[in-house]
Amino acid sequence: MPIKVLIADDHVFYREGVRALLSNVPDVEVVGEANNGEEAIAQTKDLQPNVILMDLKMPGMNGIDATRKINEVYPNIGVLVITMFDDDDSVFAAMRAGARGYLLKDADKDEVVRAIVAVERGEAIFSPAIAKRMMQYFSAPSASSNKKGQPSEFAELTEREYEILDLIAQGDNNTVIANKLSLSIKTVQNYVSSILTKLQVADRSQAIVRAREAGLGKKD
Repeated sequence: MPIKVLIADDHVFYREGVRALLSNVPDVEVVGEANNGEEAIAQTKDLQPNVILMDLKMPGMNGIDATRKINEVYPNIGVLVITMFDDDDSVFAAMRAGARGYLLKDADKDEVVRAIVAVERGEAIFSPAIAKRMMQYFSAPSASSNKKGQPSEFAELTEREYEILDLIAQGDNNTVIANKLSLSIKTVQNYVSSILTKLQVADRSQAIVRAREAGLGKKD
């Protein structure tokens, strides 16, 4: 029997592209498409796919919540996240929700097919970039202690945002930060925007001043 695949993504062109990509793959059959989390849950009930290719950011119910609900009712169905977001919060939220795999949307055909087969078998699979990031996260001695060491004035920042603020205070630009933390430029930009909003500062320069006044930005 072929592996039955459901595609959940709010971009029609992307769904059509994935369907075309998988159309000539032996033993893989796309049985449905969903535009958001609610549709993914409904079609999972009706179509009983083996694997769901799940985007994270969708209108209405997002991919994280949909994954959690599907995993609660159909734990035998594997959810493979395919998204543009490679930040720690998204990766670990997906894993906690029950996703068995996590790929970025720049994955090639062979990588996607291998992931579908692995997830259908019950294996966990990650794109090389995500696997590298997870290893760095769990091997870093400060991974669980950063939050406790944050000054109270930065308590609203996540551990990753605090880490990026420190690098900003060191004078690193977004490209350098992305390379140091194995993040995409877009992800770093999103973090910086969030930091500026939470600190209620107008620009990067004001954030640097705040950070250095608190003792951040000291290079080892």
